[in-house]
Amino acid sequence: MDMRDFIALCEKEGDLKRVTAEVDWNLEMSHIAKLVEEKDGPALVFENVKGHDRSMSVMFGAYSSTKRLALVLGRPTNLTMCELSYEWMKLSVGEVIRAREVETGPVFENVIEGDAVDIFKIPAPKFYEKDGGRYIGTACFMVVQDPETGEINLGTYRSQVLDSKTVGAQILKGKRGDRILQKYRKMGKKMPVCMIVGCDPLLMLAGSAMVENANEYDIVGTLRGEPVEIVKAPLTGLPIPATAEWVLEGYIDGDNLRPEGPFGEYTGYYTEEIYKPVLKPAIEVQRIYHRNNPIFLAASVGRPVNDNHMMLAFVRNATLWTELTKMGIPGIQSVYMPPEACGRFWAIVSVKQMYPGHSNQVAAAVIASNTCTYGLKGLIIVDDDIRADDLPRVWWALATRYDAERGTQIIHRGRSTPLDPALHDNVNKFITSRIIMDATIPFEWKDKPVQVEMSKEMLDKVKARWSELGLD
Repeated sequence: MDMRDFIALCEKEGDLKRVTAEVDWNLEMSHIAKLVEEKDGPALVFENVKGHDRSMSVMFGAYSSTKRLALVLGRPTNLTMCELSYEWMKLSVGEVIRAREVETGPVFENVIEGDAVDIFKIPAPKFYEKDGGRYIGTACFMVVQDPETGEINLGTYRSQVLDSKTVGAQILKGKRGDRILQKYRKMGKKMPVCMIVGCDPLLMLAGSAMVENANEYDIVGTLRGEPVEIVKAPLTGLPIPATAEWVLEGYIDGDNLRPEGPFGEYTGYYTEEIYKPVLKPAIEVQRIYHRNNPIFLAASVGRPVNDNHMMLAFVRNATLWTELTKMGIPGIQSVYMPPEACGRFWAIVSVKQMYPGHSNQVAAAVIASNTCTYGLKGLIIVDDDIRADDLPRVWWALATRYDAERGTQIIHRGRSTPLDPALHDNVNKFITSRIIMDATIPFEWKDKPVQVEMSKEMLDKVKARWSELGLD
């Protein structure tokens, strides 16, 4: 699948609208997309962006509904996010399907280099009034290679257009991309990088997954059941998708940081950049590659729920469930990281208890997982009669099964994200506390609370009479 296959699928499902009227990249495009998203509307393709070549278009909303997430994964569109996460988990524990290198691809239909490089010709939007500028990277990933191990990493980092030949890269401290960048710094070298904007939408999801010691191209190949086709970027030799829409190729000088931001983040808030400039890595773009009639992929940002939150929630649901499965933790029924909690900060896990202390083992495994080691602030464990995504029933469990003294654990020093607005600048914004709330009925209780339940026999009788009762 590439970007165009995905758009065709959305159109076939009646879940995409093409906007042919002229729309301004400066706030208007993003605001239209946000309003449509809040009404659970279709994905949008803007075909007439003010001041830009009519051959270029911009897509919003690729990930903003579970239906479209199902299309991305190639699964039935009636599945819930929990069910889709389970499908990801089942696929990802299978045989790894490696990427396949090909000689060339549509990505090289247009090559721009030297003085002709002008990033402002790309129809990147400005999202909100207080943003520092236009953002080319809200639904992109960057390809880098570890100079010591040779491993390829696909990382998702926001990216502001700084000037006609430079884009920012918010590579936060401790992230895999930062660790690789520091290796190049110590070697006295610039880090080669390729930024991908628009391709198989599953690659973007894999790029935002916190998966260590894994090649994201291979993850997507495994999920797709066929190898991802990659080509080598001519300057850096980095592997890029053969059918990518846009690729920016260049280098990051780890010692040449540039002011970047502010940006209305997925938390619904601005970070410290709103008050003072913050220096970030920057990509010196030397070449741009794009397909004929290229499609620019953008994702809405700001207060939940939008594209970013759905994407983050889905990916983290799936990777957490996969990790728990690979750890051999028994009894996991469902996993949910609510998009309303920015897709990152809270997790809910449903477990079928099999022995005393089982729920605590699950909690410890979640906290220790690679998915939840970064940014998680709260975890709720519920029994198997409640789906992790059934939030009314989760509240019921917290009301009737959770005892604060028995069921609460506080983790004092967990890894955090500096994007968390709940952490003040005067403290370490890379460290957060975490709460575990065990809302299960203890397995070892001999006399457990007896639930009020309807008679199965009477339910069957009533349902059989439903039409007769005029309640259809």
